Amino acid sequence: MPVIMELFRDFPSYLSLLSKKITEIDVQQLQAARELIVNCRETGGKIICAGNGGSASIASHTAVDLTKAAKVRAITFNEANLVTCFANDFGYENWLAKALESYADKGDCAILISSSGKSKNILNAAKYAKENGLSVITLSGFAANNPLRSAGDINLWVDSQGYNIIEMAHHVWLSAVIDAIVGRVEYPA
Repeated sequence: MPVIMELFRDFPSYLSLLSKKITEIDVQQLQAARELIVNCRETGGKIICAGNGGSASIASHTAVDLTKAAKVRAITFNEANLVTCFANDFGYENWLAKALESYADKGDCAILISSSGKSKNILNAAKYAKENGLSVITLSGFAANNPLRSAGDINLWVDSQGYNIIEMAHHVWLSAVIDAIVGRVEYPA
């Protein structure tokens, strides 16, 4: 029981740290992400969201909210058959770039999420996207000099060493961008 009580005493510190990391973002970057996504919508493009593990879940949630709430066409590549087929045929480090090759059009925008900023499949996707006329928004954390942090047009970075802190900040930032596109914070389902 003492361990559980210790956790409860730490919740205020944890939530304070999480809040601090979320609010450390330069809000001009969030505004720039909003404008890039709105411009993509207005020019007929779509948003392609991708990540690994928990970041794949954030990508899925973001794609659905962009489509439903913000009226921005958005997709993700989280279908097991697509991932395993492309990973088997092209290597895991290349599957996402190959999926972009198959599904992306010039003028689309890729939102690429990697907590470490070192995921080879995400980095290769960013390279492919930039070389083929897509706009790129990256989200990363951990090391300030991680390679993904400089791979996009807009690069959102969390100064943290904790996966959950990084992933929660990424999710909050993307949700904030969606709400900024919608034009209000509270709205019914």
